Amino acid sequence: MEKVNKILAVNFGGIGDEILFLPALISLKKEFPDAKITLALEPRSKSVRDLTDVIDDLILVDIKNKNKYIELLKLIFTARTRGFDLAITAGGNKFMSIILYLTGAKKRYGYDCGVLSQKLLTRAVPLNKNQYAAKMYHDLVTPVTNNVTERPCINVPAQEKIPNSVLIHPGVSKMSVQKGMIKTIPAEIWAETIDLLVKKGKKVLLAGGPDDKDCIETILKTVKTNDFENLYGKTRNLRELAELIGKAEIFLCSDSAPLHVAVATGTRTFAIFGPTDDKKLIPPEVIPIKAHDMCPLKPCLWEKRQTTCAELDCLKITAQDIVSEILPD
Repeated sequence: MEKVNKILAVNFGGIGDEILFLPALISLKKEFPDAKITLALEPRSKSVRDLTDVIDDLILVDIKNKNKYIELLKLIFTARTRGFDLAITAGGNKFMSIILYLTGAKKRYGYDCGVLSQKLLTRAVPLNKNQYAAKMYHDLVTPVTNNVTERPCINVPAQEKIPNSVLIHPGVSKMSVQKGMIKTIPAEIWAETIDLLVKKGKKVLLAGGPDDKDCIETILKTVKTNDFENLYGKTRNLRELAELIGKAEIFLCSDSAPLHVAVATGTRTFAIFGPTDDKKLIPPEVIPIKAHDMCPLKPCLWEKRQTTCAELDCLKITAQDIVSEILPD
């Protein structure tokens, strides 16, 4: 391959998607250490740059804006003026193949979405959704590098562990809740979990971001013990959250962005899973906590439906279920 000086990566999604995309970027950086990597992403996910030095620049594309087509045209114009040598897109539809072609990048890689992607891309990579998402994204770079990065890696140094600690981050993004995608247990169950863990002698820490305000307030009103540390609002950015997760011996969370941060820190992690597929979202070392329901559609979110059902049997997980998984007798 010709010398690669400028790389464009396009990945639209939440911060969790961007963290899962990091292994692909890391392998590209290993292959082309002198190349400058520019990531085009949604504004809501720009904080991923706080976690890594493989991203040299960002192009913010607000595709949730009502003028999303103007935003995409701006991306195309910006990309053409910068003259990228190589571009990859994580978009799983033929429209993204068109976008990548119009950027003028010399080499273009994306998923095989049919004849159009095969014609417009230098290589159309088979899309295998039945695997860990980080591996799915990493498939995009296999035509240009033999480097393999299996897990998200971040530039946060190893932290001194807080003895006997369990850090709880209960929330999910407000956007998912607004769209009717319920992915976590009620705040009252989180409160009961804190009570049980404290009774078991654990040092419990509670954290959360701006989207978790209502959940945290309900927990604080419901929890019976005062013998835990409320760190809500104490982490001002994603990097500080990563450092806090790194200090915990055990991290307990929902299917959300902090889960993927925890994977990158190597902290022993337990995650609540209901309507989503844990096999696609976590590596084997993360332990999913799931309800013992017999729903024939589970996992259904994104697989069979775009919103969760009213019954939510898949999230009827008790505090005792959670504590028994984390602290087996």
